[in-house]
Amino acid sequence: MVPNSVRLAVGTLTIIPVGPIPEIDRQMAARAMIMAPVAVLPLALAAGLVGRSATGIGMPATLAGLLMVAALAIGTRALHLDGLADTADGLGSGWSPQRSLAIMKRGNTGPIGVVTLIVILAAQAVSFGTLAQTVRGAAAAALAICCSRAALAIACRRGVPAARTGGLGVAVAGSVPVPAAVLSWLVVLAAMVSATTMLGRWWCGPIAVGLAAASVSILVRVCRRRLGGVTGDVMGASIEIALTLLLICLAV
Repeated sequence: MVPNSVRLAVGTLTIIPVGPIPEIDRQMAARAMIMAPVAVLPLALAAGLVGRSATGIGMPATLAGLLMVAALAIGTRALHLDGLADTADGLGSGWSPQRSLAIMKRGNTGPIGVVTLIVILAAQAVSFGTLAQTVRGAAAAALAICCSRAALAIACRRGVPAARTGGLGVAVAGSVPVPAAVLSWLVVLAAMVSATTMLGRWWCGPIAVGLAAASVSILVRVCRRRLGGVTGDVMGASIEIALTLLLICLAV
């Protein structure tokens, strides 16, 4: 029987149906966030297969990369991208925490969010396309997708409060013990070093992990100062930022 924490992670991070989940407690939430990289493995493999198949039949690299981006967006209901846009709009508004949170909660995307999405999606598409030209590169891209979900261990670590009193963010915010978050990123470091070694440039692995972890940590710190804590949108933004930086370091 699949543990409820794994089902929570899969159901939250992908479109894969998992059935009803019991009431979420702090222990389940913590385990789900720690298991996030494993939960998206089927989606990562599917995206890698899409990219490699596209380049294998002669599609331009950028188009193959766009197809991989589309596959990820479909497989996640584009929730992380929506969170990225909302977070950019909220932080870029310059308003009070309450008004910034209100901006993030509204349904439309403002100009700051649109520009942020364009830049991030373009960087991901180009990086994906570059990597998908070889089997090893496609495998490394799939691994980066999984590793990027470790951003949740930072965004949801203990000591980081929820900015709102409702929503999924409240259930998982501050749930992950700091030692578990550190261990998650040590595993990510080992995985990325393996990926970059496979590509012939092992030194890019530590650089990629350092940039991704530092960027997510900075985002969380800014959100604590500007918003009073994190939200589900901030968690989604953390994933997209981590993924983009990991992919760029793999592709260069």
